[in-house]
Amino acid sequence: MGPLKGVRVIEIAGIGPSPFAAMMLSDMGAEVLRIDRIENIYDYDPEQPSKDVLTRGRKSLALDLKHPQGMEVVLRLVEKADILLEGFRPGVMERLGLGPEECMGRNHRLIYGRMTGWGQEGPLANTAGHDINFIALTGVLNSIGRKDQAPVPPMNLVGDFGGGGMLLAFGVVCALVERASSDQGQIVDAAMVDGAALLMTMMYGLQAMGSWSEERGTNLLDTGAHFYETYECRDGKYISLGSIEPQFYRQFIKSLGLETEDLPPQMDRASWPALKKRVAKIIISKTRDEWREIMEGTDVCFAPVLNMIEAPEHPHLKSRNTFLEIAGVTQPGPAPRFSRTIPEIIHFPPHPGQHTDEALQRWGFAKDEITKLRQSNAVA
Repeated sequence: MGPLKGVRVIEIAGIGPSPFAAMMLSDMGAEVLRIDRIENIYDYDPEQPSKDVLTRGRKSLALDLKHPQGMEVVLRLVEKADILLEGFRPGVMERLGLGPEECMGRNHRLIYGRMTGWGQEGPLANTAGHDINFIALTGVLNSIGRKDQAPVPPMNLVGDFGGGGMLLAFGVVCALVERASSDQGQIVDAAMVDGAALLMTMMYGLQAMGSWSEERGTNLLDTGAHFYETYECRDGKYISLGSIEPQFYRQFIKSLGLETEDLPPQMDRASWPALKKRVAKIIISKTRDEWREIMEGTDVCFAPVLNMIEAPEHPHLKSRNTFLEIAGVTQPGPAPRFSRTIPEIIHFPPHPGQHTDEALQRWGFAKDEITKLRQSNAVA
């Protein structure tokens, strides 16, 4: 089992970043109990796992969180948990009677992880928003895109997952490490605006050094340079190039057949637009596979641009088992890797409420208690 074996986590079901954090903890061996809302239950075939891979690795208990007995179930579970994860707007858990004061009153060692877009406080804290808004506010979105074109949202990878869910997982594990010496839990306020800003640290540093322009698509890493770009091939597919270092750039120029030409210096920014057109004309003369024959496996810093069907079949990713097939669904496997405590996915993605009785018994509820909770409609 993974390095978090023995850690018990309660996940109050949400969407996007908080399930991703719970998945990361589960992948690393934590026992994660997902609490779904009763109203989200649907008819399902118990022999067929859910295809919502973000919920993999845990079991699902369905509760009515607005029911007094449902609330009490959560508080009893909290008594045996190390971590609680929630992703509601500020104040929602408090109104349910499940805020940090109530939960940590039951368990002073609890790590209470909170996931929001704007954070627990500030002028926008109670305002609705999504990934695109959070990365817009922090300077991220304005920096992504081509010159003289609109900013391009990088799906919801930067706000929801990198600056959100991954930040929350990191935060609660940091608090777990600190608890070993203090014997005290604490609240972790993971905000997507903070995480997205954190991911921009290097760019803010480059800006301070005068090496990063506010003009989109003119910089070293934002498609401004001809040697850090994607190019279309003859077959309509694309390749990526990232030949930044001088020795890699020399290989790049050689692979294009330009090594005998008197080219401008690599970092002469004024020459980048013209060189980009020159490189594009050369690249489109061959197919993606032909360029793979020439560049893949060299220090050009090359990779073909693969789609989600092609990527799991690439020999490098196959050799590392980067992608796994679970219950017929191809998906990324646990990461990072460990030499001793090997992570594994121990449960298929659950349907909401699929393990209600089983989970309650495992967490200390007697059978007659479960019967009474069902009769009161507090549980599914």
